[in-house]
Amino acid sequence: MSQPVLPAETLIVLHGRTTSLAIECPPDAAPLWRYWGLRLPEAFTTVPALETTRQVPSFSLDAPIPFSVFPTFGLGWFAQSALLAHRTGVDFAQRLDTCRVEWLEAGRAVAFRFNDSVARVEACVTLSMHDDVLTLSTQITNRSDDPLDVQFLAAATLPLPEHACAVHSFSGRHNAEFLAQVDLLGRAIWRKENRRGLTSHDAFPGALVEADGVTYGAQLGWSGNHVQSIEWLDDGRYQWQLGEWLAPGEVQLAPGATLNAPDVLATCAPDANGVARNFHAAIRARVTWAGGTMKPRPVHLNTWEGYYFDHDLPSLIKLADAAADIGIERFVLDDGWFHRRDDDRRGLGDWWTDARKYPDGLAPLADHVAQKGMEFGLWVEPEMVNPDSDLFRSHPDWALQLSGRPHQTARNQLVLDLTRPEVGDYLFEKIGALLETLPIGYLKWDHNRDLVAAGDGAGRSAYRGQVLAAYALFKRFRAVYPDVEIEACAGGGGRIDAGIIRHTHRFWTSDCIDAVSRAKIQPGFLSFMPPELMGSHIGTAPAHSTGRSQSMDFRAAIACQGHFGVEFDLVKLDQTERARLGQWIAFYKAHRHLLHASVWTGVAGDNLIWHAAGSEDEWIIFVYRMAPMEFRHMPPVRLPFLEGDARYTVFVTGPDGTGHAVRYNGAWLAQSGLTVPHMKAEEAIIFHGKRI
Repeated sequence: MSQPVLPAETLIVLHGRTTSLAIECPPDAAPLWRYWGLRLPEAFTTVPALETTRQVPSFSLDAPIPFSVFPTFGLGWFAQSALLAHRTGVDFAQRLDTCRVEWLEAGRAVAFRFNDSVARVEACVTLSMHDDVLTLSTQITNRSDDPLDVQFLAAATLPLPEHACAVHSFSGRHNAEFLAQVDLLGRAIWRKENRRGLTSHDAFPGALVEADGVTYGAQLGWSGNHVQSIEWLDDGRYQWQLGEWLAPGEVQLAPGATLNAPDVLATCAPDANGVARNFHAAIRARVTWAGGTMKPRPVHLNTWEGYYFDHDLPSLIKLADAAADIGIERFVLDDGWFHRRDDDRRGLGDWWTDARKYPDGLAPLADHVAQKGMEFGLWVEPEMVNPDSDLFRSHPDWALQLSGRPHQTARNQLVLDLTRPEVGDYLFEKIGALLETLPIGYLKWDHNRDLVAAGDGAGRSAYRGQVLAAYALFKRFRAVYPDVEIEACAGGGGRIDAGIIRHTHRFWTSDCIDAVSRAKIQPGFLSFMPPELMGSHIGTAPAHSTGRSQSMDFRAAIACQGHFGVEFDLVKLDQTERARLGQWIAFYKAHRHLLHASVWTGVAGDNLIWHAAGSEDEWIIFVYRMAPMEFRHMPPVRLPFLEGDARYTVFVTGPDGTGHAVRYNGAWLAQSGLTVPHMKAEEAIIFHGKRI
């Protein structure tokens, strides 16, 4: 039950553990952003009304429009509005002239319901604060008898303080995702757009903003086109908006229809590690596990880089035997198992077993894997079709396309139009038949191309509809097969976001398994997503994506940062290498309760980086030397997350066991640092700390 409507003069304050926000509600106007930052006192309830604290500047409207939670266009707000819409050219300007405030959860969640009686548009912005993460959602409803064409609807409009100075975003490409970019903030607009149809490798839908002693973070829960912008305002603050990027004509609201924007997760903390910790809690709350609880993340083997399309049942049986012998817990058969799939030119859409490679189907392999005590997983790419496939020959109209335009393939494939119900039904039937008849506990669900010529059967833009239909298909599988876990993969890291994780359980972080490259990619991922969702494998040496080689120990130490796996033909390892891999698997199993808890990352001097996981009471830290020493002596590694008045025993650990313990004061480790022995390039050392 909602609580009674509050007086218009009420100052809305939401408190987290360490953060707060304050919103002023003037009469007959949209609520105003007054504060978002580190925590205000609990007794904080009121401030002077904004309009009483500043004069009207020269050459301005006599009644300037202040910064609201839902700024609108055309009637006095000159920064980016939260809504761009019109009805055949009219009703292009909006102003919300009434506002109703409704508490959804006392002190935690509030809804602002607006109405524009002239443009006949209603809007609702909901804000909830839990564990220092602010979740924002926005919707608009067309209350006219005429359609409303929507060009843009901000999912969230957030305030940043006047001392915000730099934005840290993440760009990249296939095999090089989550590369950190830093741009200084000034009076120019900072803007980042993605129009690839899925989350993309090159424009993660979120960022971090550095201010004086505070770091702000936000991420959009959406798996398609998106935009975010940061714009300087006349009072020195900044406006940060995130939302979908809409293609021309993509959204037209019929009379009475409602458009729901994706939600946004936002938080702030004294540093980037604090922002990541807050985000991790929020993302974990979105994941739905079978039985309601996540089981320890099983050691994962994927066949792709070991076998590619060259499937041979006796060889795969030997691989399963070798995997079980060294402690691997999940065996995933990647691309190449289905009808006529000898390369990436054919077969997508024909989701039945290739009788040439598997004359008795997949059951002999799947059953053997299960008998060895491992879970069996399977690669699929449901949203795609090859022109050379039985499916496309039967239904060429099922591919996204534009009349009069040629098909544009990528990786020799097209995209199926999931907005057609018959397409979803076909995919559910074919893949469901495998789930019904085989002991499959895991699907690696891939998406290996951008969307272009993305028109539906009527020739209209289908980008948004495609994402919603994909969500619906995921949801359909999850409802019928709740015990099957799903990995989100899109050429590696092309579909990593807070929207898709509501339907999945793991991300494949990147198709690049080179450990040096992963040392750059994985910290960016961990800025927003928790470690147990980060697929992190030991690849072969030399790495297939880069040609570089690193030792087994270094590759394993990097893989331990996330959900640990193996991706090469381990049958080819000699006994010494196989035994060493088994030791690393045992080490991961013994420490995954720490590795998948809180995470902190950092950079030390002289080409050292570090990754810590666990809690303030017990933690494990990996120190990596990424390049040869340049200093005469090794610099210490400061651990600022530790409590100053605590005492710790710290010892070197790893697959070879543990060393002699040394006692440290927490303040010393935080301020002076942990002493590290000499290391060569591309080496790692691991320390384990426990509070005394």
